[in-house]
Amino acid sequence: MSPIITAILVVSNLGLIFLLITVPLGLRTVRSSRVVAMDRQRLWQALWPLGNDAGWSGEILSAHMLDGEGEARIILSWEGRDGKPIERRSKLEDVVEGSSFTMRVIEDTALDGSFWKDYSETTDLASEGGGTRVTLGRTDRYRGVAFLVFRYFAMRRELSKLQHWAVTGQYRKGGWFEHPLSQVGFAVLSALILWPFFGLHLGGLALASILTSVVALHELGHMAAFRLMGHRKARMIFIPLLGGIAIGGRPYNSRFEVAFVALMGAGFSAFLVPIVIAASMFAGGEGHKAAAALLAALAGCAALFNIANLVPVWKFDGGQVLRQICPGPIVLALASFFLLSAFLALGRQAGFSSGFLIVAGAVFSILSLLTVGSGIKPRHELEPIRIVDRFAIAGALLAVFVIHGCGVLWASAQLI
Repeated sequence: MSPIITAILVVSNLGLIFLLITVPLGLRTVRSSRVVAMDRQRLWQALWPLGNDAGWSGEILSAHMLDGEGEARIILSWEGRDGKPIERRSKLEDVVEGSSFTMRVIEDTALDGSFWKDYSETTDLASEGGGTRVTLGRTDRYRGVAFLVFRYFAMRRELSKLQHWAVTGQYRKGGWFEHPLSQVGFAVLSALILWPFFGLHLGGLALASILTSVVALHELGHMAAFRLMGHRKARMIFIPLLGGIAIGGRPYNSRFEVAFVALMGAGFSAFLVPIVIAASMFAGGEGHKAAAALLAALAGCAALFNIANLVPVWKFDGGQVLRQICPGPIVLALASFFLLSAFLALGRQAGFSSGFLIVAGAVFSILSLLTVGSGIKPRHELEPIRIVDRFAIAGALLAVFVIHGCGVLWASAQLI
């Protein structure tokens, strides 16, 4: 790619990341409304947390009042870090029987109280025609539009499922967004968006498809790690242009789990890169130059993408691993400096220009500043990592870095 195209791609991604997770939006309320074909009193019993049909979606397992001041204890079906259902203590305010209420979360067993400080949700019911207009609202203080948009579509989905339950009496699980076919569609869309950056020809399409496949393999490694750590389910969400996200079935329980899951994204591909290199060399030896070049591009793209994810940026895999295994800020700073220096030295050895590497270092620094502190704090500290596990993860991190580093150097020698 030309320097101009590369700059456009980098600036676009940085701007999108800033918009999604960093830009301060202040206190905002998002609402969604829909007419549901059911009597208002019956819907009240479904949406009021202590109603007879409050378990219509399977989200609420049980609920009861704690006192006469509107506090309720609600047990949810969502799995906590200990494998048990999450418990939540909520405050029910502005209650108009059969019409509306506001609910605030005081505390729950999964997240720190600071997460719920500005959060509240409202439910309003009004008879309309032969049904009931249900209006849901979510108020919170937002940084970035990602979570705000997520809550908006989550409310729309809830209303759609409520309508289905009202008509059929059954709750419909899942949705089109996380359906495997939808994710395949997002992957295809991601490849098509990347295609112009590599050139609008078959070679450019092949490179865009290879990069998309590399992202999928990386997230597959995270998903495998989630399952190995005892998560009952794991899924992958493709985000066109930005990549993908692997999501586990419960919150993290230990620092070792965080480090292991983060490292396995690049670790899974570290097993594949040598195999692809061997296949490329075999194809070249047999005279299949096109296949050899394609496999070399796959190996190089996989190695470069995964080793870039090991750079010590706050939300990148490398940053997450180092934060779990380094015992203090001084060790963390030294380890981060060493890993970033190794990455830049590798880039220099692979043939990248000094200007490109300086820009890359600046971009990684900006990314770290944009994403620092963007994680969600758990209610209780994660289980500490043992010393032997620190060294095991550190050794694995170095091994994965070396494997992908060798892949980058080999591919650059073949293709550049």
